[in-house]
Amino acid sequence: MSKVRIITDSNSGITVEEARELGVTVLPMPFSINEEVYFEQESLTHEQFYEELAAGKDIMTTQPSPGQVMGIWDEALKEYDEIVYIPMSSGLSGSYQTAAMLAEDYEGKVHVVNNQRISVTQRQSVLDALRLLEAGKSAKEIKDILEEDKFNSSIYLMVDTLVYLKKGGRITPAAAALGTLLKLKPVLQIQGERLDAFAKARTVSQAKSIIINAVKSDIDKRFGGLSKENISLHMAYAHDLDRILEFKEEVLKEFPGYDINLYPLSLSVATHIGPGCIALAVTKNLKV
Repeated sequence: MSKVRIITDSNSGITVEEARELGVTVLPMPFSINEEVYFEQESLTHEQFYEELAAGKDIMTTQPSPGQVMGIWDEALKEYDEIVYIPMSSGLSGSYQTAAMLAEDYEGKVHVVNNQRISVTQRQSVLDALRLLEAGKSAKEIKDILEEDKFNSSIYLMVDTLVYLKKGGRITPAAAALGTLLKLKPVLQIQGERLDAFAKARTVSQAKSIIINAVKSDIDKRFGGLSKENISLHMAYAHDLDRILEFKEEVLKEFPGYDINLYPLSLSVATHIGPGCIALAVTKNLKV
């Protein structure tokens, strides 16, 4: 039976320490800050990232180089026969397309998953891949199962400021100015390929209610009203831990008995939405 290594990127939020404990490999994602390149978890911590963001530095996300990707694959293939590679959503980056092209030269040893997930939902896919591997599934089977399951998740997040959406070109300067004037707290959705507008709230409290109700609706309508044994809830935050802990208590009141996983938001997402964001995600548990 082939020895299989699960590899993902740092958009999953999996730290180097967690990767070591789980037995997976994490590819650090590159960022440019005032045109100087840094790598998440290697040369750029979350704290440093938000300091640079607050200082108004020009921060841009970028794809890992082909050499970086192949280097981490080649290292894994010294010990393992095959790789399941789980990059961030192809709708949010060209990383998947590049990896799929590179994998063509590996004679079927590298299986790149077009998973349409990021951050906490991407993390869940990595955990699912490990469970499938433990259950005896092949690398090809793991790729196919994850791709079949990719849309069984949603992330809803509140943006604290419109500044970073404007910087990233996701809204016009006029819309950002109007939203700031009206003190709007937009709620965005990541479901499948894109980061999309979902609703507009006037207050943080209203945004929280919108997010909670959206997750309830997904559980009831998209996932068939499944019990908590078949649903996982995840929360993510951008720098403001106190805010997300307060929100977590509110979520637990609405979803009693659920285990809620809490993690920092992927820096690729944080680049475009800024600090102070709070997010609630739901995934349908994969049956193994």
